[in-house]
Amino acid sequence: MKQLPKALFEKSLDSLVLAIEHFNRPWDRGRHEAVLILLDRAYELLLKALILHKGGKIRESYEKETIGFEKCVRKCITDAQVKCLTEEEGLTIQIINSFRDTAQHDIVELTEQELYLYSQAGITLYKDLLSRVLGKKLSDYLPDRVLPVSTEPPKDLHSMVEVDFEQIKELVKPHSRKHLEAKSKLKALAIVESSLEGIRSQPSDLEVKKLLKDVQSGKEWRDIFPGIASLHLESTGTGINVDIRITKKEGDAVHLVPEGTPGATVLAVKRVNELDYYSLPPKKFAEKLGLSQPKALALAKHLKLHESEAYFKIIKIGKSLFSRYSGKALDVAKNEVKDVDMQEVWNKHHPRRK
Repeated sequence: MKQLPKALFEKSLDSLVLAIEHFNRPWDRGRHEAVLILLDRAYELLLKALILHKGGKIRESYEKETIGFEKCVRKCITDAQVKCLTEEEGLTIQIINSFRDTAQHDIVELTEQELYLYSQAGITLYKDLLSRVLGKKLSDYLPDRVLPVSTEPPKDLHSMVEVDFEQIKELVKPHSRKHLEAKSKLKALAIVESSLEGIRSQPSDLEVKKLLKDVQSGKEWRDIFPGIASLHLESTGTGINVDIRITKKEGDAVHLVPEGTPGATVLAVKRVNELDYYSLPPKKFAEKLGLSQPKALALAKHLKLHESEAYFKIIKIGKSLFSRYSGKALDVAKNEVKDVDMQEVWNKHHPRRK
């Protein structure tokens, strides 16, 4: 391994060890948030190290910063040169990243079993990647005892969700003053569900309120979160040597469906006709915003639209490459352009010359 990927890998291991240490601490103040933040950092640095190790790039031309977390995951799933993740493995990383995002910027309530499940699944995948890509064992870097320890490890994902859902139903009963706690618990389930739909974002307050109404109306969790109902928990080993992998149920494999198909439970919805979904070339995108093309590009960089496959994609037709934005990207940009200082955005993101 060359110098830079090796340095990134070493820093990744530092974060992994600290995540495990915080998981096993005997007090809870800030514990959940620390585990998620450190585990997320461990993965971002590991993926960047693996991309470089396999001959890929983690910095776009003329950009000051390296590529973001989501783009790292996407490259490791779809880029033939650096591919090292399956879509199901990408789901595990995406869930951890979404939980980290909410834990850092908002409030999310994970039960002890949920924290254990996603922490252990994350470490299992970390171990798998080291073995598969670098031919190394995690035990080469960590003593066997340094793994998450739980007195109550989950054996069945759906049973765990059912217990959580019963608690939520109690919290939203009439005259209950625990709606904030219910929202935090629902947010955790909503994050997993949206990750299954290929969306890496926190649920809005409006979306969480709708989920609360669904619970109060008597809907079952399988109807509210059909994607989670399609997941399966694979658990092997016992004690310290336990491995946990999150997979799709047999018969629910990832498949192509049109955008917006009702009831589709896929890992990430793939567009049958990408040009229909990514319908806006840069010129048209700029026109609809009422901006020049360079200023529209600066705004897109400011909003990090290029880092999300929901908003932007470079499509290859024959030997030519075309940049395209989605309708969702236009909606986000129209919303934000009213509140941002475009002069400041331009000063920070205007096209750089060689």
